[in-house]
Amino acid sequence: MTALQLAIRHKSFARADGELNAIENIEIEIAENEFVAVLGPSGCGKTTMLQIAAGLDNDYAGSARYADGLKDRMAYVFQSPTLLPWRTVRQNIELVFSNPQAHADDIASVLEAVGLAGSEDIYPLQLSMGMQRRASLARAFVLRPQLLLMDEPFVSLDEPLAARLRDLLQTMLAGNPASVLFVTHDWREALSLADRLIFLSPGPARITGELAVSLSRRQRSNPAELQSFRDANEHLFQSG
Repeated sequence: MTALQLAIRHKSFARADGELNAIENIEIEIAENEFVAVLGPSGCGKTTMLQIAAGLDNDYAGSARYADGLKDRMAYVFQSPTLLPWRTVRQNIELVFSNPQAHADDIASVLEAVGLAGSEDIYPLQLSMGMQRRASLARAFVLRPQLLLMDEPFVSLDEPLAARLRDLLQTMLAGNPASVLFVTHDWREALSLADRLIFLSPGPARITGELAVSLSRRQRSNPAELQSFRDANEHLFQSG
């Protein structure tokens, strides 16, 4: 079953010196519980594409179609943790519910899962960046999403911490399967997580290729295996 069908024929931005074309003729279909990573150079339009998929930007030519009820079970993890600094970790997570008290057990459970049990009453600015990103994951997963949109959620982290958060993401998806559209410019991250890769050109973004990732979990954790898989498909990685 198709979870998300995204068709962006044209997306542009007005500038003082004329129109900036951001995206041209992108079509993406994501199956139920499929993890799709979108790779492309910085500034190519990946975030714009994700905002359209989330319904945050409706000023474009095209369409975004969701499986029945899926848009109501969607979560978005931004590049920055986007936590409100005047609210504690728990209060930031409570914001996604109209009646947080009815979901107290769910909130406690997800905080335990991301390793933030005991940090519920700490304010974001008192947390490390890694802890802030874990709080953002908790806020997304407490809704038990069926569609998860992620915009370079581990960017700027050192590799050991990024690897731990990727493992955490995989663990949480194992417990709560979801269709994932994941934006990154890091090919190693994409290969370690995704079922399928989509490659975008420099702006205006166009799809230059797709690749199914036929690597086992063991191979995905082996840098040499990742490099070997990339080398075998170098033409695609170089196309964006």
